[in-house]
Amino acid sequence: MSSLVNTEVKPFKATAFHNGKFVDVTEANLKGKWSVVIFMPAAFTFNCPTEVEDAADHYAEFQKVGAEVYIVTTDTHFSHKVWHETSPAVGKSKFPLVGDPTHQLTRAFEVHIDEEGLALRGTFIINPKGEIKTMEVHDNAIARDVKETLRKLKAAQYVANNPGQVCPAKWQEGAKTIAPSLDLVGKI
Repeated sequence: MSSLVNTEVKPFKATAFHNGKFVDVTEANLKGKWSVVIFMPAAFTFNCPTEVEDAADHYAEFQKVGAEVYIVTTDTHFSHKVWHETSPAVGKSKFPLVGDPTHQLTRAFEVHIDEEGLALRGTFIINPKGEIKTMEVHDNAIARDVKETLRKLKAAQYVANNPGQVCPAKWQEGAKTIAPSLDLVGKI
C-alpha cells in the first residue's frame, strides 16, 4: 500500500450541505488555505454524530488557525440536510457536510470499503497547495478525538513555516522543536 502523504489531492466535484444551502465542493476549495477532511462511514450512525459534534465544538479553533473542516460520508447532500436538522449533535456543525454517493472521494482518499459501500474513518490534513500532509485511517468502531487532529494541524503548519525544524512526540503549540543534525544522532 502506498501512502497519500505529500501527494496532491485528486480532482473531484461533490455537493455539500453547508449553512442551510447546497454548495459545490471541489479540490479547488482545498487550496489556498489549510483543510481538514474527515471521512465517516455514513450519516445516522452511532459514532458519527459524536465526531461531528466534537469537530463543531472545536471549529472556532480550526478557523483561528486558518483551516476549514470538511466532513465526508457516502450519503447524499440531501441526507446531510436532514441529518443536520434532526440530530442535535450534527446540528451544531457550521462546516460543509460533503456527500459522496458515487464514492469518488472515498476511493481517491483510499478509505472506501467495497463490501459495504461505506468509508473507513479517515482524517487528512491538507496544506494550502492541496498536498496531503497527514493521514490517519482506522476501524469504524473507533471514534477520533479532534483535539489530536488540531494538534497535528498546528504541527504541520509549524514545520511548513519553519523549514529545518521538526516537532517531537507530544509537541504542543509553543513547545520546543528540534533542528535535525548529525550531532543529535544517538543523543536524544
